[in-house]
Amino acid sequence: MTLPSAASLNSHFSAKLEDAMENQLRELREVTIDDVARLHCLPSTKIRSESDLDYWKTTRSYADYLLFLRRLNESVVGFSLPWNPTRHTESGEKMMSLLDQLDAWIEDIPPLKTPQRFGNLAFRTWGQRLEEKAGGLLEQLLSPTYSSVIPHVKPYLLVSFGSFTRMDYGTGHETSFGLFLFCLTLVRFFKPVVEEERSLVLTVFLRYLKLCWKLQDTYKLEPAGSHGVWGLDDSCFLPYIFGSGQLRDQTEIPVSAVLQRPLPPTNLYFMSIMRILDVKYGPFHEHSSQLHSIATAVPNWGKVNSGLFKMYEAEVLGKRVVVQHIPLGGLLEWEHEHGLSTRSQTAPYPTSPGASQIYPSTAAPWATPKLSSFPAPTAPRQVQHLPDSGSQHPGPSSASPRPRRPL
Repeated sequence: MTLPSAASLNSHFSAKLEDAMENQLRELREVTIDDVARLHCLPSTKIRSESDLDYWKTTRSYADYLLFLRRLNESVVGFSLPWNPTRHTESGEKMMSLLDQLDAWIEDIPPLKTPQRFGNLAFRTWGQRLEEKAGGLLEQLLSPTYSSVIPHVKPYLLVSFGSFTRMDYGTGHETSFGLFLFCLTLVRFFKPVVEEERSLVLTVFLRYLKLCWKLQDTYKLEPAGSHGVWGLDDSCFLPYIFGSGQLRDQTEIPVSAVLQRPLPPTNLYFMSIMRILDVKYGPFHEHSSQLHSIATAVPNWGKVNSGLFKMYEAEVLGKRVVVQHIPLGGLLEWEHEHGLSTRSQTAPYPTSPGASQIYPSTAAPWATPKLSSFPAPTAPRQVQHLPDSGSQHPGPSSASPRPRRPL
């Protein structure tokens, strides 16, 4: 069986997706430039206790961020990589240029020859340059019309690439970049239309992801708050959501296909799996037990996608140690603004109860007994073969193999 080309799949799903999104998801609210001028505070760290975390989950900004992620997810269903947009927007091109500029700094600031296993001190130099130049970068990104937005989005950009003090990177930093894109969409720098939302995932977020991988490899960043073998991934989560969304409505590629290597770089899920295999060694089921459990126990990509959303709420947004460094306030209202309540009146996607373990076949020692999003399999699922896509992921380079990180 031959897998349909990325171009034919993308063309087939385009019109269908736009109709589906309009019917299923409400529009993302708009914050006008006049509204920005009336905001009373700038973003700062707010979450210092579990009660602060519980309060954040009741706010309109929390519900709208989940809506934003849902819209991004729906926009890529049925679309493969590489993806070429039908039209290029100025905002998207400027965002890609900003990320390219950050990438070029890595060449300007090579790692120091130090004996540390994790955390090359040159990363602090890279971070200091970002802190010094962030304002100028955002001025280049945003037109003068959006100048009042800069102090409200700058804190999210600064947190998006890791901690320059601890020299680590994790899902909290990734979430900060998601909130950065969310804020720019609230003020309509990015437009919440299907084509542009798809571009945010398949071009902008993909470029960000590759930049972060390069930062981690160059400066040997430590995983922030990793659960080790019990976690989904040491550093990222959103690629698995968006990647499973890309695969959700097709049946030719089974979930168990991730157990076959190498995987073609046709979606963010496969690319993230190959990334893990590039930086870890040993049996996949030992160093990535959560992902292995999904591959062997979950029957279809629809359940993978919905389960990962719940897991993201529980294990990323629902963990104080992950989100405590994310700035809130301003565009992401924390207190009452203009005398209006910021609590969500009708959250379209209610938060799930904190289920530490979404996939039941591998229970983490820190997990608490809760209802699972998926029924436990009664027998091991047979691995099905991945249809030939006509292209292969090059995988780790055999000419210059990257030193693999011990667990």
